[in-house]
Amino acid sequence: MDFVELEAIEGLRWSWNAWPTTKKEVASLIVPLTIMCTPLMQSAELPILPYEPVTCTRCAAILNPYARVDYQSRIWGCPFCYQKNTFPLSYSGIGETNLPAELFPTYSTIEYKIDKIDPKYSSSSNLGYGWANGLSSSNASLSSMASLGTPRTTGGGAAEVRVLGPAFVFVVDACTEEEELRAVKNELLLIVEQLPENTLVGLIAFDSMVRVYDLGFSDCSRAVVFHGEREVSLEQTQQFLGIHRTKQPQFGKAPNIQNQGFLLPLSECEFNIITAIEEISCLGIAKQGHRPQRCTGAAISVALGLLEGCSVHNGSRIMAFISGPATLGPGIVVESDLSNAIRTHRDLINGHAPHYEKSCAFYNQLSQRLSDASVVLDLFACSLDQVGAAELKAPVERSGGFMLLGELFESDQFRKCLRHVFSRDEEGNMKMYFDASIEVVTTKDIKICGALGPCVSLKKKNDLVSDRETGEGGTYVWKLGTLTKKTCITFFFEIGDEQRAHPGSAFFIQFITRYRHWNTGIRKRVTTAARRWVGKKSAEITTGFDQEAAAAVMARLAIYRSETCYARDVIRWLDDNLISFASKFGDYVQEDPSTFRLSTNFSLYPQFMYYLRRSQFIDVFNCTPDETAFFHVMLNREGVIGSLIMVQPTLFQYSFDGPPIPVLLDVRSIEPDIILLFDSYFHVVIHYGSKVAQWRKLGYHKDPNHENLRKLLEAPELDAEQLVAERVPAPKLIKCDQHGSQARFLLAKLNPSVTQNSTYKEGSEIILTDDLSLQDFVDHLQALAVKG
Repeated sequence: MDFVELEAIEGLRWSWNAWPTTKKEVASLIVPLTIMCTPLMQSAELPILPYEPVTCTRCAAILNPYARVDYQSRIWGCPFCYQKNTFPLSYSGIGETNLPAELFPTYSTIEYKIDKIDPKYSSSSNLGYGWANGLSSSNASLSSMASLGTPRTTGGGAAEVRVLGPAFVFVVDACTEEEELRAVKNELLLIVEQLPENTLVGLIAFDSMVRVYDLGFSDCSRAVVFHGEREVSLEQTQQFLGIHRTKQPQFGKAPNIQNQGFLLPLSECEFNIITAIEEISCLGIAKQGHRPQRCTGAAISVALGLLEGCSVHNGSRIMAFISGPATLGPGIVVESDLSNAIRTHRDLINGHAPHYEKSCAFYNQLSQRLSDASVVLDLFACSLDQVGAAELKAPVERSGGFMLLGELFESDQFRKCLRHVFSRDEEGNMKMYFDASIEVVTTKDIKICGALGPCVSLKKKNDLVSDRETGEGGTYVWKLGTLTKKTCITFFFEIGDEQRAHPGSAFFIQFITRYRHWNTGIRKRVTTAARRWVGKKSAEITTGFDQEAAAAVMARLAIYRSETCYARDVIRWLDDNLISFASKFGDYVQEDPSTFRLSTNFSLYPQFMYYLRRSQFIDVFNCTPDETAFFHVMLNREGVIGSLIMVQPTLFQYSFDGPPIPVLLDVRSIEPDIILLFDSYFHVVIHYGSKVAQWRKLGYHKDPNHENLRKLLEAPELDAEQLVAERVPAPKLIKCDQHGSQARFLLAKLNPSVTQNSTYKEGSEIILTDDLSLQDFVDHLQALAVKG
């Protein structure tokens, strides 16, 4: 089965789909044993069962299709630890023709809807179980039968349970210019208008001071003011706001929001928050030659203290709207005096960024608090200058928050991104999932090394956790502040010291994703996957290699290394790995590069590595630290397809000869009479050949006799609009002509097969560079790989 088809079923992409049985053989593979997991990837027929899953009493794995079942004695054997478990009484009717959905061979992924209701409000504590009579039962019958016997609150009890939704604290930069601030306020008013009434809301505005609005006070606008220059502790925040931290409330009960008006249900403060938003004005007037006094770090810290004090555990977000760098207080990026330039990559390397390390330390501490309180931090930054996204990267990424770097709040890009965050599904629920965790259960011979992505290690250890850590390691459970349908985490594994696995036998890995649905219901999505152990030099190893997944994994590992190593060291590491990889899997006669060949399963991998070396993830020349942080955040959460577009962009050719076709990402693909559509994930470029550009300027496409030209010009524009519409954040759309200045966005990513040094240019476009071409890179690789 194709790897993409498998991913559609499991939500998983494996770098290797067959694993060797020994550590030595695994080390020789070069590319680590990894799984890229997209937990909430949409499944066409995902059964949702309204009861708690049946778990193994020894390893806590959940009942799955690979379990061995004795129908007569109602016992099932766990495929992970071989423990024999008895079924609960509700499974008394189990049989070969009466299977619960969990045991369907086609349901490797299944979801449990767990409605947590306080027993004293429930009329019944018995759960009904969903049965599917025979393998032909539909999803609809599963859900309808499963709903029988689900506990419901009594008529009187329903009125007593106060179910509150997630909380949103909007943190607005009051130093924003008036027109830009108006755009932010208009979008916030639209959001408030669309939020459900049980949503908790809070509002903070900041410049050199932090103003926390009292939304429960109706006589006039009232706020508690914090000095932005001081680092205010959690206890001080709650003391000044008059709130007291309590233990986590039971599910369904109101959090600690009594006797304070800073975080209230929308139904109680809608008029007040609308009034407060409208009253936010541009207060941070900068002196001549100075930046505005802006205390971003203090504002975010106070917002977090508010949420921690109110003990909101239904999920919550701090949404920060920022238009410039912090110039005072904790998290400072640069001094207000404009004679002090904002830090560059060179400054970070040379240690000439005086505030960077201290600010990063402050935000790292903040990110731990965000994780502990299940709070998400979103950053919407629109400015022509840097805003400090590099410093803010840790709390945004580790909490799973959204990051947008734009130029204007008045832009469609900002509006689209913000509205996407608050989009709804077919049933009218917000498409937000909070307070998530992912637990991994494996066969005993496999050890869990760690994970890379928007997650935090919970440092929970068992016998399956390896001592060697990669990324967020030392655990078998990870915390995620939020999840989307596209959130992808990379998990790393190794083979245990005891070699008990036998070639030909199966091994299993289970991912248990627990998250809170918008309507405050708890869901557990369980994916169980099986693969095969193989012997040394087995053909299954090579046929099971997924070069696309491997390239995406190596890209994540490269940016993980780049945060502690120089770029040249990361490139050297990538090159060493690639040479070893080619030497291991290439077919060649030793010392003869002309005989070197790679099989189809491996042939694209060197090409991916070539473009990764040249990408903005490694080569930060012409990028700011903020842009690099944004690129890293995006790559670290994207799936395989999105990651590959970032590393090796796609290029399509439009001509009079027929429909658009993919062409090589090469300078030779530029021709005068064609149009190219280039997609690098962050930029979409429509590049007009010189002849096409001239025809367009002369207006030939407006002539009815040149209908073909009109259609040729329209086709890439329609496809580009679709790309921009589907992707969030929306990529920047650039239209350029051959030899125009904007063409640099395309030329910078093309393979420079023809340069100023080429002896035979044959009328082709030329790239002025000293970079190696792909062909030269492959030639060098082959020469080094065959040395042995």
